[in-house]
Amino acid sequence: MGFGFSRHGYVANFAHPGGNITGFHNYEPVLGAKWMGILKEIAPAVRRVAFVHVPEISANVAFMRVGEASSAALGMTVSGAGVRNAADIERGLTEFAQEPNGGLIVTPSPLTATRRALIIELAARLRLPTIYSFRFYAASGGLISYGIDQTELVREAASYVDRILRGANPAELPVQLPTKYQLVINLKTANALGLNVPNSMQLLADEVIE
Repeated sequence: MGFGFSRHGYVANFAHPGGNITGFHNYEPVLGAKWMGILKEIAPAVRRVAFVHVPEISANVAFMRVGEASSAALGMTVSGAGVRNAADIERGLTEFAQEPNGGLIVTPSPLTATRRALIIELAARLRLPTIYSFRFYAASGGLISYGIDQTELVREAASYVDRILRGANPAELPVQLPTKYQLVINLKTANALGLNVPNSMQLLADEVIE
């Protein structure tokens, strides 16, 4: 249940995975460009974007590469903030914030999830508009999140477990791509950063936290 089923040879293809593996594809690299566009919309002054990522996670690197490819059209530049522990996070974000007009994209990983309080606190203190991949970041005080609906993913995964327990062959169950994404905006955080979130963006959001 993760990134790169066919890309890394885990399955023959999504429609007919073969072998004994199936599941749900969490993310597509194109989200790197989507995050860039959303960040630009909510914080138009951002010109420099750092992708906070774990270098050993290929999905994180793929998001950054796609973000780089989209950056020129948005009038932005992209740099990598590779992190492996809390010290890396604090040092990397502090150094990045020494120049103006910066913003962050926090890619999904166990490290960034478990250290989200530190990242959110630093983003606020260093005044770095930041987009995250899951709702729980915005609910914890992050500016904005855009990513898969985790509740929906768990529900769909449970249906596959039920079918397999009833005798279905995993090789005949197609790998499913995400079908539902959530956009969540934390207006309190936006106000603290001096950002005026467009009404059109708020109307498109699945949830606005005030």
